[in-house]
Amino acid sequence: MIDKTWGSAAEAVADIPDGASLAVGGFGLSGNPIALIEALLAQGTGDLSIVSNNCGVDDWGLGVLLNAKRIRKMTSSYVGENKEFERQFLSGELELELTPQGTLAEKLRAGGSGVAAFYTQTGVGTQVAEGGLPRRYDGAGGIAVASPVKDIRTFDVSGASREYVLEEAIVTDFALVHALKGDRHGNLIFNKSARNFNPLAAMAGRVCIAQVEELVEPGELDPDCIHLPGIYVHRVVEVGSGIEKRIERRTVREAGH
Repeated sequence: MIDKTWGSAAEAVADIPDGASLAVGGFGLSGNPIALIEALLAQGTGDLSIVSNNCGVDDWGLGVLLNAKRIRKMTSSYVGENKEFERQFLSGELELELTPQGTLAEKLRAGGSGVAAFYTQTGVGTQVAEGGLPRRYDGAGGIAVASPVKDIRTFDVSGASREYVLEEAIVTDFALVHALKGDRHGNLIFNKSARNFNPLAAMAGRVCIAQVEELVEPGELDPDCIHLPGIYVHRVVEVGSGIEKRIERRTVREAGH
């Protein structure tokens, strides 16, 4: 029987080398594969190029790797909740490829589907297509690396001619994801908003490592409820339902309202 389970998060990430590229699931702090991130931190891996919707916060999620200066480059769509991220980026310590959120999702999905590139209207008429977005600063206020000009083509869609920008797919060395349930074959089920970006990140990684709250035997998951088939998953680590989950912004109403 195919059994993709590993004994611990530390064992599962042990062969991730310095300089590796990673696709990491999560949306804000929802669905962060924190056990795998902390195992990677503990083993000292650095010079990482990470693709993720965001970089966590200063002391949680990918922010723990950022604080330890283990990340060389981030490819993200949102970076506004992390002060250390801002500091490293503006000082020239960190490279950033800022990407529209839907485009980032499709770049990951395309990479996992064997699609080399695609055209989208998102970004046409902006620096996303025209180039010049700062990717790395020189530490003195100048731009050391800027985004390149991208290919633009016109297509007739629904009876109208529109411009589209070429976006290349993303494939990474490894992927780290978090799921609610998984079986020994690697089939995964995600919980609500934790489903954002986790399946796409999993698809894009040449080696996908999944931490799951509950591990079940093959056949116990309803096939119609599986969000990601095991073909995309290579290693599964059970972390338990008691794993810490943080809330990025807690909003409550006053009593009696």
